[in-house]
Amino acid sequence: MTGSKQPILIDSSGWLEYLTAGPKADPYAKHFTSDRTLLVPAIVIYEVTKILLRKHSKTAADAFLSQALRHTVVSFDEQLALSAASFSLQYHLPMADAIVYASAVSRGALLLVSDQHFSKIPGVLLI
Repeated sequence: MTGSKQPILIDSSGWLEYLTAGPKADPYAKHFTSDRTLLVPAIVIYEVTKILLRKHSKTAADAFLSQALRHTVVSFDEQLALSAASFSLQYHLPMADAIVYASAVSRGALLLVSDQHFSKIPGVLLI
């Protein structure tokens, strides 16, 4: 899928940058306000909620959930698990990153990340 209507998927670090006004908040912000479909994998909900609860507050976690759940949630099922296992081996990705990448690929989405280990993987925009 190409063009401006291609869905996007922003990984956990992108959400955290945006929500906590991190150094990369501005480059991510335009993607949160675009007219593209924004996909949110269940594992991103887990990771971001956990970090916000641990480092910030329940209010911050609730604000994230309020925003995230207005978008398209990608559930983790057996097909995604099998794809993630393959991508993990192919690209040497840790489990959560492989699940996030498999979620993007399964929906034809562009994956937006800040992690350098994604730099040579197709379908990824490094921010």
